[in-house]
Amino acid sequence: MNQKELKDHILNVLENNKTGTLATVKNNRPHSRYMTFYNEGYVLHTPMSIDTHKAEEVDENPFVHVLLGYEGDGYADSYIEVEGTAVIRDSKEIKEKLWNDRFKNWFEGADDPKYVVLEIEPTSIRLMNSGEEPQSLDLDK
Repeated sequence: MNQKELKDHILNVLENNKTGTLATVKNNRPHSRYMTFYNEGYVLHTPMSIDTHKAEEVDENPFVHVLLGYEGDGYADSYIEVEGTAVIRDSKEIKEKLWNDRFKNWFEGADDPKYVVLEIEPTSIRLMNSGEEPQSLDLDK
């Protein structure tokens, strides 16, 4: 698969799989949990509360790992591994852009000060189970 095909395949996984795992580092050990992800190109966003362990963990160590795409169909079920750097965003623009009324279970609204967005800038993305050996996307191209 060439880089163009790889980019298209990865974007397809990102756009069609919103639930995945986010791993942060807690006490020098990985700490994973399920999250909902939204993408702008290869950059990922996930809503969260500023009062969570995730926020503390990202403040202490911004390196994260995300798995997205595996649906349990077996070997041919593509998924991606994303390594990246996370930053907590609380701008009105990003919060309103991602706001969904389902978030009302956790937040009062898009202007709730506890509601923030974790932004993940990928440093590497690998496509897995695509019928070929794992392939890494060249993010510089």
